[in-house]
Amino acid sequence: MAGRRRSTKRPSMFEVAELAGVSHQTVSRVINKSPDVSDATRAKVLKAIRTLDYHPSNSARSLASRRSRTIGLIAGGRNFYGPISTISAIESMARKHGLYLTVSMVHEAQCSEADFESMCLTLDEQNVDAYLFLTPTDVMFSHACRVRVDRPRVIIGSTHGGMSMREGISLLRVDAQKRTAFVGINQWGAMADMAKLVAHYGHRSALYLAGPHEWRDAATRLLAWQKASVALSMRSLIVSSKTWDASEAYARMNHVMERLGASGSSLPTVVVTANDAQAVGVARALHEHGMRIPQDISLVGFDDMPATDNMYPPLTTVRPDFEQLGISAMKETLRLLGEGEEPSYPASSHGVGLVPAIVIRRSSLGPAHRQ
Repeated sequence: MAGRRRSTKRPSMFEVAELAGVSHQTVSRVINKSPDVSDATRAKVLKAIRTLDYHPSNSARSLASRRSRTIGLIAGGRNFYGPISTISAIESMARKHGLYLTVSMVHEAQCSEADFESMCLTLDEQNVDAYLFLTPTDVMFSHACRVRVDRPRVIIGSTHGGMSMREGISLLRVDAQKRTAFVGINQWGAMADMAKLVAHYGHRSALYLAGPHEWRDAATRLLAWQKASVALSMRSLIVSSKTWDASEAYARMNHVMERLGASGSSLPTVVVTANDAQAVGVARALHEHGMRIPQDISLVGFDDMPATDNMYPPLTTVRPDFEQLGISAMKETLRLLGEGEEPSYPASSHGVGLVPAIVIRRSSLGPAHRQ
């Protein structure tokens, strides 16, 4: 006897409702994870879904709700630990809430205003419900504030840079300001805590290796370090850097040691770097000059990148909560879409909600040696 031919027609929500013995509204509630369904009813509906191999139609749901359930993300920093960690948290949070995420990764320093507007237009054609902009540089921050979009936007970035937050906000139309939120890392608090720990070990002079000036993280960390070190009467020698790379940090540190050696001056007792990759380059330069960490000079970083706990010696650094940054950005998105409450932050500055960054104390920081 010939087997029964399986229908190629996609099952509908009404068929699921008929098999489960419930209304199609109840099936919709189960699909959308509404709490207003009993456990027994939910189990019947889920069983019917599995039996029929039913998959909700996103286009149908979009027509019904006038929403695509899609969030558009334009992000810079594709080669860096912090931005990638934040994007991962955003994606997980979106999926948890039944949202789709479409991502455009760009070069954070070379993305033109026209490129940015073109990507927003593409997302607009996809009918995204909201925009997320991860803006590590002044260029991207400016684009994110200038672009004309009619949907909610959440801008992820640092409080300071070549463009101030006040200037950025002023670029937004008045009506857009009400649909915009800013989220970042509390680098001010982290640098203050690090400076206090460094001072606790008796350090009164520091070499601070700054990050590339166009990065808002670099600008914010430098300003925060300068403010904290001045408050603690700590002298700081500021060394600029064009990149975050370990190789450049290695070269810069070699140059500083040769210059100070030629003039008969002493090195500061601690080196503070704006990120962990720089600390790796500095550690190599110190080692090659026969300087021990922390016996001769201490070293601290920022970011708590993987493997910094296995450096020799393990690196004292700052651990930003990149996961919480992504979660907070999505919570702001949901709030602006009317699907959640306003998130609370331990701190805020210049209109930016700030998530924590904590100092991780390891053995690369020790007591200051006597000069």
